[in-house]
Amino acid sequence: MEITLTSQNFEQEVLKSEKPVLVDFWATWCGPCMRQGPIVEELAGEGYTVGKVDVDQEPGLAQQFQVMSIPTLIIFKDGKEAKRLVGLTPKDTLKGLLDA
Repeated sequence: MEITLTSQNFEQEVLKSEKPVLVDFWATWCGPCMRQGPIVEELAGEGYTVGKVDVDQEPGLAQQFQVMSIPTLIIFKDGKEAKRLVGLTPKDTLKGLLDA
């Protein structure tokens, strides 16, 4: 399941989630983000919970989580940041971290 995250739904969809959530901080003008997008969408299609934050639409969330470069992928478990990856990340790496 892929969710568009905003400052209004972030707490409910990510911090209060019982399952691990992969959050993709991205932007439309970012080349590596465009390559990361289909990988993240595949994971969503396989049943993982995935949220996307457009840093241009939600600069407050990007600032709150100190996202300095994109794509930044953060895995949240039990409402806390469990792992942060910056740059294009392979699907197998993400799956391994989500399943751990």
